[in-house]
Amino acid sequence: MIPVSRDCTGGTVARGHSTLIRVRILVVAVLTLTCTPQEAPQVAPPPLAASPEIRIGLVAGAAGLDITGDSGFTVLDADGGTAAAVDPGARWRVRRDGASLAAGSSAGWTVTGQSTLTFVPRGGGLIALGGRWYRGRLAVTRDRTGLTAINTLGIEEYLQGVVGAELGYREGADLEALAAQAIVSRTFAIRNLGKRASTGFDLLPSVVDQVYGGIGAEYPLTLDAVRRTAGQVLTWGGTPIDAFFFSTCAGRTARGTEVFAAADRPYLASVRDSDGDGQAYCRISPRYRWREEWTGDQLRSVLRQSLPAILGTPADQVGSVRGVQITRRTDSDRVARVTVTLDRSAVAVDGPAIRQVLRPVGEALLRSAVFQLRESRENGRVSRLVADGAGSGHGVGFCQWGALGRARAGQDASTILGAYFPGTSISRAY
Repeated sequence: MIPVSRDCTGGTVARGHSTLIRVRILVVAVLTLTCTPQEAPQVAPPPLAASPEIRIGLVAGAAGLDITGDSGFTVLDADGGTAAAVDPGARWRVRRDGASLAAGSSAGWTVTGQSTLTFVPRGGGLIALGGRWYRGRLAVTRDRTGLTAINTLGIEEYLQGVVGAELGYREGADLEALAAQAIVSRTFAIRNLGKRASTGFDLLPSVVDQVYGGIGAEYPLTLDAVRRTAGQVLTWGGTPIDAFFFSTCAGRTARGTEVFAAADRPYLASVRDSDGDGQAYCRISPRYRWREEWTGDQLRSVLRQSLPAILGTPADQVGSVRGVQITRRTDSDRVARVTVTLDRSAVAVDGPAIRQVLRPVGEALLRSAVFQLRESRENGRVSRLVADGAGSGHGVGFCQWGALGRARAGQDASTILGAYFPGTSISRAY
């Protein structure tokens, strides 16, 4: 994960991606979005390349939603008919109304009794949800606990809000890394169309899928990267690949099956990611080296939560911690098994679960599986545990900081992608 910025709801917008072991959870806002929208940003028009549409679930479980448009918008009912026409800059609010929706301005509820409302900007304008601006149109539906907002737009427009959100603000020397990210993210999007169809959309706008920041993540270099790669995807045997990506590999990527049991793909090989001097391309990453520490009490508290939740270990068995040792590694030198010795048993923690179980205080995951452990003991119990680690993310596929290092070393997007996905081809999807 590269830098983080804070949005007007008090949440954070990740500016990087570690594809977090794809835990099957839906992290969504369960709040009322009532921020005053910022002035619509002045941005270049979307690329001319036609592309399939994609649906992004921006918010779920919201109590209410505030929507505005820089050029005004038309409100369509569930049958596609015009329910209202709204002037530029006017703010509309949507809320639940029994089994349906109600929407309107401060003057009152103009539209009621609809299961779905779609907000379509006029003349290719922009639309804002809770103060954040987006291209395309916005649909609002009811969900189990509140409202779901879905942004539908062309994949090329979508990517303009992904590349900058994933790699952050970059300078000209990083253009080929941005272009490589655009191809990877386009491949991911096309490969995963329909992934979350049961929820009414395709992808989430977070690291659970890939980060999407709308207009706020765009800048001229990202627009250039998307346009120059328009329609291009990575393929194997003519089919878009499983385009895994993450933040920092620490000098060697992981084989697909080291992390994902079903990721047995020839192009998801473990590759050494270093230059002619043996220096890792991703050494410029702020997460290239890291350290985490737990006191004995902190470790016991973390394990009392994580072992029952992740492995189903009975909570009454998670007492004193007598030892935490690495007992198996993968071919890429990532930790494959940690054995936690408790008062009455020893628990083996394998694979991706390691980063969830042995997590830092207040965090969801350990940064990576590349680490060494040192423990101190008092009276036969762990009194201090230190993890000295490297890298960030699962390690399979495209290393984002490595791509930046390769671009600065003069490699083009094709060379960068060939290094991380050996044997693949760049093809046109449309």
